[in-house]
Amino acid sequence: MQKKLVAAALKIRKNAYAPYSGFKVGAAIETQTSVYSGVNVENSSYGATICAERNAIFQAVSREGNTVKIKGIAIATSSSPPAVPCGLCLQVISEFSSGDIPVFLVNEKGETLKYKLSELFPHNFTKEDLLKIH
Repeated sequence: MQKKLVAAALKIRKNAYAPYSGFKVGAAIETQTSVYSGVNVENSSYGATICAERNAIFQAVSREGNTVKIKGIAIATSSSPPAVPCGLCLQVISEFSSGDIPVFLVNEKGETLKYKLSELFPHNFTKEDLLKIH
């Protein structure tokens, strides 16, 4: 899984649209049936920007439906060490993960870090938490 996702994230990263930050990101997720890739797409109205991780996940949901489950994810950046996803993306990854999935962080130099989702995001917000509010 790691080699396939890392290769897909690195390959798609070149398609990122990052004219404002210059920080191109590629992401690849594996579901039960397929691999989906996404890139960050910036916008001059910064709130309209989407991160690569959410782009890939939303494509999977669009194609497979709202019961999609992520088995693993790779995120490719240029930073050293490789960058960790933002909190918003970690929440979305958590929402659609099949458990404590592997998260592979990679850069163009070949540096690769592997984490479990719970190491990066130990206190996710769940549907059950939402029910407690009401």
